[in-house]
Amino acid sequence: MLRLLIVLCLLPVFVCAQVKDSIPLDNKYLEDQFSAAVWYNLLQEKPENVIQRNLSYGLGLNFIKDIPFNLRRNFGVGLGLGVSVNSYYSNLVATDNGDSFISYRIATSEDAIKRSKIGTYGINLPFEVRWRSSRADTYRFWRVYAGVKTAYIFASNSKLVTDSIKTSFHNPNIEQWQYGISLSVGYNTWNLHLYYSLSNLLDENALLNNNPINIRPLRVGLIFYIL
Repeated sequence: MLRLLIVLCLLPVFVCAQVKDSIPLDNKYLEDQFSAAVWYNLLQEKPENVIQRNLSYGLGLNFIKDIPFNLRRNFGVGLGLGVSVNSYYSNLVATDNGDSFISYRIATSEDAIKRSKIGTYGINLPFEVRWRSSRADTYRFWRVYAGVKTAYIFASNSKLVTDSIKTSFHNPNIEQWQYGISLSVGYNTWNLHLYYSLSNLLDENALLNNNPINIRPLRVGLIFYIL
């Protein structure tokens, strides 16, 4: 999957956008600067016996400044700012032991858990190489946007709900800076959106049975371009 994403992310670099036609050029034409996205978080490279549960969802809103490179203005880059919310549900249980020490264990049937969640809230800094088959006079076109996305996690928590208890606390083990590669591709309004994290969800202080908890999210969803 990682190799496929890397190949797809390099695709726009090799796409020729210099298409000549009889339609007048618009030297102020910009496209796809506001977007909203929804996705499903798949936990990759997780420790043995860690099982994903419930619906691990994510939501994002972004503004990306479109910077065309050619006269037709359909090839260039985008640099932006956005916000995102992510939830990760699994059988991994986090316990706050005080003094910022968080312990982790795998839930058993005796725990009778309903939900065990890690939640993050981030500010996104996306950078994209952009190609599209658009013109200034049409709203239906193909697009391939690939790049990298960095996120600053300004808030995070762990939550546990069982038949008898409900706890929630700030989790300091969440990596504050996260980054990965992204790809948006499709036609017209709704497009496929993929993101693979190159950084771990948890930092080196998060241990399960004295081993680091290496979890990298893979996000698969849809992105809607508003303007």
